[in-house]
Amino acid sequence: MIIKSMKTLFSRPMSRKRLSVLVASLIVLLVATSYFIYEGTKKTVTVTLDGEVKVIKTHADTVKELLKDLNIKTRSEDYVVPALNKKIEKDMKVVWEPAKQVTITIDGKESKYWTTVDTVGEFLKEQNIVVEEHDKLNVEQDSKIKNNLKITLEKAFSIKLVDGGKEKQVLTTSTTVADFLEQQGIKLNDLDRVEPKLTEKIQKDSVVNIIRVEKVTDVVEETIDFAVENRNDHTLAKGSQKVIQQGEKGLKKKEFEVILENGKEVSRKLIKEEVVKNSKTKIVAIGTKEILQTTSRGDQIVNEFYVEATAYTAYCNGCNGYTATGIDLRANPNIKVIAVDPSVIPLGTKVWVEGYGYAIAADTGKHIKGKRIDLFFPTKTEAYRWGRKTVKIRILK
Repeated sequence: MIIKSMKTLFSRPMSRKRLSVLVASLIVLLVATSYFIYEGTKKTVTVTLDGEVKVIKTHADTVKELLKDLNIKTRSEDYVVPALNKKIEKDMKVVWEPAKQVTITIDGKESKYWTTVDTVGEFLKEQNIVVEEHDKLNVEQDSKIKNNLKITLEKAFSIKLVDGGKEKQVLTTSTTVADFLEQQGIKLNDLDRVEPKLTEKIQKDSVVNIIRVEKVTDVVEETIDFAVENRNDHTLAKGSQKVIQQGEKGLKKKEFEVILENGKEVSRKLIKEEVVKNSKTKIVAIGTKEILQTTSRGDQIVNEFYVEATAYTAYCNGCNGYTATGIDLRANPNIKVIAVDPSVIPLGTKVWVEGYGYAIAADTGKHIKGKRIDLFFPTKTEAYRWGRKTVKIRILK
């Protein structure tokens, strides 16, 4: 019926208007038919683009052409599965993850990388970068990787810490002494000192020395010695003594400001002194009364006092064996003679010397001055045995 109508239509003379409508209808039919044929030959592909999933139909031959049709410029560092040269197949799944640039600075040295991993931790593992316990990372390892992400890693190093004299090795990433002390939770007191200074930078194998300084007060009690006052007493025999008043020691309190460094005293300053108890003077009476005494031989003691006594022989250097009064000592080795200062004991005076016995002052000497005497002995052995002594001498009448 339709063919018949078409024949009828073409067999009759057409008007120009009817011919135009016919041609247009034919063109629409042709285009529609071509479109359906074109669309029908497309392959269905599931594409994941940077995490976003799309289902599309494509005439692309390869994965590379497919991404190009989607206006995606790929880099060699991008993650593309399957490979770019893989032929497109029906119901294929294509994944594209664009590489992101990451800048990492390790101890001041900067490097740039492209990566397609998701997190900072994965990136560090990918680049074989190990982060130790005491290292300092400016971002968390579970942070997402973003394009142009900047990562800073400060590697910990070992330094020696001396705190109050106690040493230990410490790992740190701090750049100054102040940063280091804050990181270690170390507090300084007002007087404490730190070497080097807080603003100084620390490096590997540096030594940070904290001197703990304390200022304390020390109170010390000291005794005060008593003075001794001698008073002449004409009622007491000459040479005798009597204590009139016993002496007593006093007491004073001293207050010192003491500086300790690491527990050891380095300075002491007297800041206050106070007498708690005054001392009491000892008073001694010294006898001045001259008393004549009688010796066992019947001689009277004119005077009695103490002298320094040395010894000599008739054969000493420079000696001729004769005394100043002409006694021949070598001819009389057992005679008792003493050398004296004639201004103290006149020559010819009879005396008694403690430990020596009765003698006569019959000689002098260059070094015998004042209350000093020299005793004659027959041998050097006896003279050496006597040596030098303080003895009592009595002047006899």
